[in-house]
Amino acid sequence: MAESPSFRRHPHPFSIDLVRWLPTSSDGRLLAAAVHDPSSALASSRIHLLPLEDPSTPLASLPLPSRATALRCSPAALAAITSSGSLHLLPASFDADAAVAVPGGAGFHVGPVRGLDCGGEEWVTAGEDGRVHVVGGGGDGRVLARRVWDGKGMAGYEAARWASPAEFATGGAGCGVQWWDRRKGDAIVAQCNGIWGRGIVTGMVHSIDIHPSRKHICVWVAWRCGMQQCIAAVSGVGGSSGTIFAWDLRWPQQPIPLSGVGLNGTAPPLCESEVWEVLFDTYTQSSDIISSASTRMLPVMMCSEDGILAVVEQDERPLELLAEPCAINSFDIDPQNPSDVVCALEWESIGVLTRGRDTMTEG
Repeated sequence: MAESPSFRRHPHPFSIDLVRWLPTSSDGRLLAAAVHDPSSALASSRIHLLPLEDPSTPLASLPLPSRATALRCSPAALAAITSSGSLHLLPASFDADAAVAVPGGAGFHVGPVRGLDCGGEEWVTAGEDGRVHVVGGGGDGRVLARRVWDGKGMAGYEAARWASPAEFATGGAGCGVQWWDRRKGDAIVAQCNGIWGRGIVTGMVHSIDIHPSRKHICVWVAWRCGMQQCIAAVSGVGGSSGTIFAWDLRWPQQPIPLSGVGLNGTAPPLCESEVWEVLFDTYTQSSDIISSASTRMLPVMMCSEDGILAVVEQDERPLELLAEPCAINSFDIDPQNPSDVVCALEWESIGVLTRGRDTMTEG
């Protein structure tokens, strides 16, 4: 008998901006959440370590100088970056005394940074100031930030994602999605401007994901518009519907619409607001068997400002998982148990969705 999905809401005393799964440890299944208390003048922004059994009760906490704008974890560390441009690294033990920071300012980022990802032992950051940095250890206990690019404000970045130790993607406003190769002098080797240049859609990229086994494909969401196989999310200028594109580096100027405004008008709109985040969904089975050489996109999960959590697939009807009365600010799929999804709800709650077998197909 097929199992039905279950969804639990856990009220929290603060606003939840971002939430991520942490690697399973001897302490059980843990979450990291970036929280904000607008009623408090001091220490109003923090990173909380939360147990899955009761996410409303923090096990530990790290204060931040300003609101967190991105949150990522690796097997060894948790990283947060802020609206004031600072980067904060915590060891996997969540020992606040061992946390290190790169302060915002002229030597790093000035203003909000929303692009953050881990690639092995290094982190990539991309900010609204048009700067891109690679951050790693200096060999003497210090953390060093090396500037890869400075757009000097001509284009602002909103998203960044590693594809391999030598390659990463960035996206934002005025630059579409860019593919960087460190083996070629940290150069941009491919760029996709979506369909903005064709007068159909204009916007900025909010989120990017790259499938680990199909690194030529990437997805993204844009404002208004989310692909190596790369996906990205784009939201609509003036409140138009969010759009998700995939980008195959083998055909860099032919983005594939997965949801929203399509090139041929066939991709059905899934929501009527910004799409905030996209991730390849390794749990949902595709309607077709897909080989690594296939041009067909793998299923993608997204969340939106109008409270939709759903899975979209190329040329298929979207599979709606949640329709909340408030924004879903972020979500994360547990890499160790991909049937489980955690999301940050605008109405000061953390939601945990456990999918049953009947959610693996459209039904």
